[in-house]
Amino acid sequence: MLRSIGRQTAYLIGHTKSRPITNWSSFVCTTFSGERKFGPADQQTCRHCATNHKVGQFKSAPTNQISYRKKKSHAINSNNETDEEATLLEQQLTQIDEEVARLLALKAKLGDGPATPQKFTLKTPKGTRDYSPQQMMLRQGVLDKIVAVFKKHGGEAIDTPVFELKEVLTGKYGEDSKLIYDLKDQGGEILSLRYDLTVPLARYLAMSKISTLKRYHIAKVYRRDNPAMTRGRYREFYQCDFDIAGTFDPMLPDAECVKIVSEVLDTLDIGEYVIKINHRQLLDGMFEACGVPADKFRTICSAVDKLDKSPWAEVRKEMIEEKGLDAVAADKIGEYVRLSGGIELVAQLQADEKLKSVSSAVKGLESMQLLLKYCDAMGLSPKISFDLSLARGLDYYTGVIYECVLKAEPKIVQNGADAAEEQGAVGSVAGGGRYDNLVGMFDPKGKQVPCVGVSIGVERIFSVLEAKNAAAGVKTRTNEVEVYVASAHKGLHEKRLSILNSLWDQGIKAEHSYKLNPKLLVQLQYCEENQIPYAVVFGDSELSKGVVKLREVSTRKEEEITLAELGNEIKKRLNN
Repeated sequence: MLRSIGRQTAYLIGHTKSRPITNWSSFVCTTFSGERKFGPADQQTCRHCATNHKVGQFKSAPTNQISYRKKKSHAINSNNETDEEATLLEQQLTQIDEEVARLLALKAKLGDGPATPQKFTLKTPKGTRDYSPQQMMLRQGVLDKIVAVFKKHGGEAIDTPVFELKEVLTGKYGEDSKLIYDLKDQGGEILSLRYDLTVPLARYLAMSKISTLKRYHIAKVYRRDNPAMTRGRYREFYQCDFDIAGTFDPMLPDAECVKIVSEVLDTLDIGEYVIKINHRQLLDGMFEACGVPADKFRTICSAVDKLDKSPWAEVRKEMIEEKGLDAVAADKIGEYVRLSGGIELVAQLQADEKLKSVSSAVKGLESMQLLLKYCDAMGLSPKISFDLSLARGLDYYTGVIYECVLKAEPKIVQNGADAAEEQGAVGSVAGGGRYDNLVGMFDPKGKQVPCVGVSIGVERIFSVLEAKNAAAGVKTRTNEVEVYVASAHKGLHEKRLSILNSLWDQGIKAEHSYKLNPKLLVQLQYCEENQIPYAVVFGDSELSKGVVKLREVSTRKEEEITLAELGNEIKKRLNN
């Protein structure tokens, strides 16, 4: 078939017949998916569809001499087309017109021409924030200290994708599953942003057939939670996880995880804290002893988990009115969740008649007794509390659970926080526990890899340290420059570059002004404002002697040093 170039002559003509058509200037072969133009001189067979178009018989004439409809009629009548052919041709032309109209409408809808400017509030998405250079330096310092503790305990680093198959995450977080972010454009796969770093680790262990690993992982996670920016609670935030995977003797890895939490918080010096400890088996045994149906264990556990944020009266009301728990059972739970203490509480609960009759409660208490014994051996007893109100609502926990909170939490206000947010405490700064069945959920044969781990809430810790520094008037350096190279006279920029290059080659962190002839006073003020410890100052007189002045910025004392010894002298002073 042949189709004329241009919308006004877009109608069809048979390949095999020689049809003298006037007023058409050019044609293309429509059998081929591309476009092959033909002119009056083309006499050969079309190489695209192997049909002889005999296009040389077509007469060329300006297309604007005859109207579109007249041309169409002329084409049909001049070749004695039947009425059926004419009707078919008319239908085809109508379809073309409709398609063109549809595409034009779509183009207009998508926008043709300059976009109309729309007013909007320029801000970060809810639950996220920007970090200034000062904040980044503080946060990086926090992360470096955490990693140092992880490495001290033999941790190995891994990384996983920021998004996972939704099926991997579904059913692992209990009521918190509603907080998972689903991706809209999924490229054929149903995906979600990772909610934490624990489930991706379990998937990694199952896929890699790894049965023993001591790993740490620092990365961002995402939760569609109600953010509280002033408390370090975001929708996008970092987690710092340390986990021990493998089959070992009871409570030894669990006790080390408690020790890691304590070391991290001591290293960061964020104030006094308490590490709350409980056991999932003990919780389940307690629920059973109180008359909670087995199918309500997880939902009641989620309610108990809110006791750190809500009073008992509200939690009790939720248990009864929303979870459908009997009021008598709720009151019995209330008697237990008020209890907290140390090793003496274990003995008290082991003597409890209701708990003694439930095997899971007995096993949980035995594990707690062993854990507290190991913690005492590491000097952790003053920092831990056996607390029956600790529940941690995530479904995958199977054994010991723990959570760390600050004893005296500062009121925190951050720039950029929503005005409607109230000042408040940061809440939990670390948490974790044992999850022995999670890896088996992903293994094709259901092979279990027992795991225990802890997650450090670095964003909340950062909020505390930021407020602490602000209250003390501490100024945070935004770079690590050790030496500033300053010239006292004009035309010495090339010598500055030469000295800089020598310092960089020796591993010394250095910088200079990007102006050719900067004023010396401006350069020295820059050093003081940015807390750069040393400045190399020189002019024509110093260069003539082959020396420079090494200036200690804080004291403003200067000493002449030869260029040959400059690097070694700076290193010596930096190491003192």
